[in-house]
Amino acid sequence: MNDLNERLDDLKRLIQSQEFLEGKGLSNEVNIRIFCYEPQKEMTVRHFTEKLVSDSNLACRLKEYNLYKVFLSICDDKRITSRIPQQEEKKGTKFILGQLTRMANNAAFIEKMKEELSDDDEVILLTGVGEVFPFIRVHDLLEAMQPHFNRPILVMYPGSFDGRYVRLFDKLTPNPYYRAFNVV
Repeated sequence: MNDLNERLDDLKRLIQSQEFLEGKGLSNEVNIRIFCYEPQKEMTVRHFTEKLVSDSNLACRLKEYNLYKVFLSICDDKRITSRIPQQEEKKGTKFILGQLTRMANNAAFIEKMKEELSDDDEVILLTGVGEVFPFIRVHDLLEAMQPHFNRPILVMYPGSFDGRYVRLFDKLTPNPYYRAFNVV
């Protein structure tokens, strides 16, 4: 637990630094960083991010997107949220997953996030990665986000990233993603 708390404290210091905000030291790569943690530590990380987002003394402005809440908002906009359980029971999980994956795709997530982003927001903080699985895969979403968001993106990731593959929950099949960097 101490190790995670120390890493979270280091993360708080890092995101306020000019090097982080300007993407220095990334060899002209996209400023996407992934903070990996053990999935069992989810509640500790959630508590930290809640405090971080509400910290009025933070030297940068964060815009948090809980991907599961974005997903629910997309479903609400389509007026289907209340009908999903009945449709799943009637037509099956595989059918409903296919429908939701097509409807709440990367483009829909990007449009929803762009609606809520202000010019003052300096850092995009993505949370809820595990909650939104399997509707959205973060490696695909990050790829789609790159041309639309010109600011640092920090992903709170319950799993591992070895610089080449992300592995959600440290159990699922690794997915290739090479444009991000591990952070503390």
